[in-house]
Amino acid sequence: MPRCYSDGRPYYSLNAWLKDQFGQKIYKLALDGGMTCPNRDGTLGTGGCIFCSHGGSGDFAEPAHTSVTEQIEAAKARVANKIKGGKYVAYFQSYTNTYAPVSYLEPLFSEAIAHPDVAALSIGTRPDCLPPDVLELLARLNRRKPVWVELGLQTIHEESATRIQRGYSLPVFENAVRELKAAGLTVIVHVILGLPDETKAQMLDTVRYLADFQPAIDGIKLQLLHILRGTKLAELYEQAPFPVFSMDEYIELLIECIRLLPPDMVIHRISGDGPKKLLVAPEWSGNKRTFLNAFSKALRESGCFQGQDFTN
Repeated sequence: MPRCYSDGRPYYSLNAWLKDQFGQKIYKLALDGGMTCPNRDGTLGTGGCIFCSHGGSGDFAEPAHTSVTEQIEAAKARVANKIKGGKYVAYFQSYTNTYAPVSYLEPLFSEAIAHPDVAALSIGTRPDCLPPDVLELLARLNRRKPVWVELGLQTIHEESATRIQRGYSLPVFENAVRELKAAGLTVIVHVILGLPDETKAQMLDTVRYLADFQPAIDGIKLQLLHILRGTKLAELYEQAPFPVFSMDEYIELLIECIRLLPPDMVIHRISGDGPKKLLVAPEWSGNKRTFLNAFSKALRESGCFQGQDFTN
């Protein structure tokens, strides 16, 4: 297990990293850039990845029909009880946020970066949607404020990638990471733990691959598979239910994943949230506090966690 960090956790959490970078607590504001996805508009497919909800994995984002500034102010109001006078990460989360011409992207991202309360820009996208002119734009914006690019890899296994209808091969991901790093950008990778028919060994293989990837990946999101109503995955689950993790099984796997990761790789997420009104399974994942308490207990028993409460 890695050493303990400033917040007492035995891994480099996003909260700890943000405090190291900015000297204060930073909150993410989920925004919608009004884009779609090549896996939805017919370019690659029409249904998207089988786990992706109608909101394009941005179910908590502000509505796209308002301006970026209006979205930021509305999102700030939603977390006003948690932070006052602080700084934020503008997170373009819904769908594929580089799937548009630079003429569309530049004013959108520039407006977010120009907001005085925004400390950094985070962009969720696909590795097959990063043409040279978009990379050049992101590199320019990164000279004004930090820019993170979040890539939805989910798995390194091609059979699983086909099963979830990801729509690109592993070499496409590898090339995108190299180009992003060459442009000086921060790279965060999303992994889903619990994909149908994947073994525990295969999931750990994905994490191990990312831990060893060069040039180094800056951050990782470890996402529990959520089965959400209105997705192809929910249809498959209802037709022929497949095993999903119990909370104890997931926590055990999560700790194994943490052990594999380099001590300087930032773990941005350890489970994730699915909207409770859409959640089909696993039901326990709808109670975030219970999960975090159980995870804290497991970390204490692992021998490193110092005991601070991090359930908030």
